[in-house]
Amino acid sequence: MSLSFSLLKPPLSSSNPNPFLHGTTTKLSLLPSFSALSLSSSPPSSSTTYTFPVIKAMRSMQGKVICATNDKTVNVEVVRLAPHPKYKRRVRKKKKYQAHDPDNQFKVGDWVQLDKCRPISKTKTFLAVAPEGRQSSATRPKPIQAASDELGIPLESQVEGDKTV
Repeated sequence: MSLSFSLLKPPLSSSNPNPFLHGTTTKLSLLPSFSALSLSSSPPSSSTTYTFPVIKAMRSMQGKVICATNDKTVNVEVVRLAPHPKYKRRVRKKKKYQAHDPDNQFKVGDWVQLDKCRPISKTKTFLAVAPEGRQSSATRPKPIQAASDELGIPLESQVEGDKTV
């Protein structure tokens, strides 16, 4: 039993500490000691503790709102580039996600960031938040209309009745 258990969980080596050893992201000193069950007689030293970063893979995406008719829900289209399986050229892949919008603040055409959260319904597992770098249509300033007198030439719609054929 001791041989099979030592094969499943090899002893820690101090010469090459691997931060992704056994797929854990916690401190190694918190792991149970298997020194009594393994073949080596010296227990691992508890003075060396390693802390590993928590890996957040695919926790947030950015996309464009394509439908905002439902209450507290927006439909977001995320576009990503992926290599074509045969031609190896980068092609656009589009996917639609349902996201939770608790304040109904996003309209069609807004860019949103999708953050992963607990499942809210069968299809909603993302929360729509405003990204830091972009402005939504509600906060975007309106373009200033240029005055028609700026050029000194009246527009055709402003000229009254003085048409010669």
